[in-house]
Amino acid sequence: LVAYTAVTLWVLGRIQRLAVPRWAAERQAGSELYGFIEERISGAEEIRAAGAEAHTLRRLYALMRVFTTRARTAAVVSGLAYQLTHLVYAVGYAGGLVVGIYLFQQGAASLGSAYLITYYITMLADPLQSIREQAEDFQKAAAALQRIDDLLGWQPQVADPPGLVQPLPGGALEVACEQVSFHYEEDQPVLHAVSFTIRPGRVLGILGRTGSGKSTLTRLLFRLYDPQRGSVRLGGVDLRETSVADVRRRVSMVTQDVQLFQGSVRENLAFFNPEISSTRLQEALHALHLDGWVDALPRGLDTPLESGGHRLSAGEAQLLALGRAFLKDPGLLILDEASARLDPFSEARLEEAIDGLLAGRTGVVVAHRLKTVARADDILILEAGRVVEYGPRAALAADPDSRFYRLLQSGLEEVLA
Repeated sequence: LVAYTAVTLWVLGRIQRLAVPRWAAERQAGSELYGFIEERISGAEEIRAAGAEAHTLRRLYALMRVFTTRARTAAVVSGLAYQLTHLVYAVGYAGGLVVGIYLFQQGAASLGSAYLITYYITMLADPLQSIREQAEDFQKAAAALQRIDDLLGWQPQVADPPGLVQPLPGGALEVACEQVSFHYEEDQPVLHAVSFTIRPGRVLGILGRTGSGKSTLTRLLFRLYDPQRGSVRLGGVDLRETSVADVRRRVSMVTQDVQLFQGSVRENLAFFNPEISSTRLQEALHALHLDGWVDALPRGLDTPLESGGHRLSAGEAQLLALGRAFLKDPGLLILDEASARLDPFSEARLEEAIDGLLAGRTGVVVAHRLKTVARADDILILEAGRVVEYGPRAALAADPDSRFYRLLQSGLEEVLA
């Protein structure tokens, strides 16, 4: 009986080691499949507009094929437990019969004792089958736990420094990039030895073609990444020497893609922070000249919004994002092509709000349009990740030999697209 139980448990253990990696592979394939489906459902209109239905379906079928193959393999390996435990039971039962008959023939056991040997093996069958069923469930759970453990094992590339953390100063922040180089992939550099300084309260306009490194530079200023070489300083403090929470508190970034959540306008403005009062919200909206826009909404600040902001236009979503930034009262404001996709009327209203938001703050404006960089005090032009021109906007605009002067004469939309 002990040998029968030990063999059954050994078989279950071996199958467990074989099945868990396959269930983990099935989970990975499932996440890729469902992630693909979610992305394509949210972009269904763009897919239809581009006529990419056939291409999308081919990719879907390929992911479904991988998922099905891995799920079938995992199920087959897991099903071996059912088959092998029944085989072990049959072998054990037959072995019990042989032992019982042998002992009875040798006179070492009575007929009743021989019968009990096989009966005990039969009694063990149900508990061991129950263990087998639980082991199959545990295989899936172990695969899921393995993926969770892998996820928890990932370490952020950006983290607080060990030991003493230097706080960022209050007020408008000075920005200094010193020989900053950065790459996402080892053999694909994005920025090369970028250096510039923005004095507190001034606005820097960053220009460059698509892929020149403009957005990457703003993400380094916001410390979504750390440069591989050089340093980024805010208020004289290297960002690697301060806390990530302090950077998020003192730096605000507004991009052309605004994420809105299901809730009211009030909740989306305050990011569901109950400590921000209605008075504070009204003050922010008034300072940005947005109180008229909110008053025009059906229920004002209590107007409900759907996830993704389907009830708001692109311009209104951008206005809401500026309100969020104002409530943070940042020392550095980064605008990454915030008005790139707006109509002239929405852009004019947005520009008025930006003027109010930039007052008394250091600003970085990434743009393609002349109107957007007209408010900049300094201009930085990037090309292939390198600084090709940097200086005061007024001086560059008046210098016929400068790149900025030629851009103004040519039209920014055409030259920098």
